[in-house]
Amino acid sequence: MRSLSVAQAKAQLSALLDAVESGEDVEITRRGVPVARLTRAAERPAAGFDLESFLAATNEQPLHTERDAAALLQELRDGARY
Repeated sequence: MRSLSVAQAKAQLSALLDAVESGEDVEITRRGVPVARLTRAAERPAAGFDLESFLAATNEQPLHTERDAAALLQELRDGARY
């Protein structure tokens, strides 16, 4: 594991990120005392969009269970008249 001071890490940040990306761990020290460690981030699987569960959740909303949008809009317009 490579060890660098804060000043060295600031000056070489792009190179350090390249090294970390390739799998190397880097320790950053302040006055010789370790304060941080750079390691490669864990890979996350891509989250897919589940359309069926989205539509099911949407249809459970109160607005969608009683009437359609056209009927709701007509009720709102009728109620606004004096």
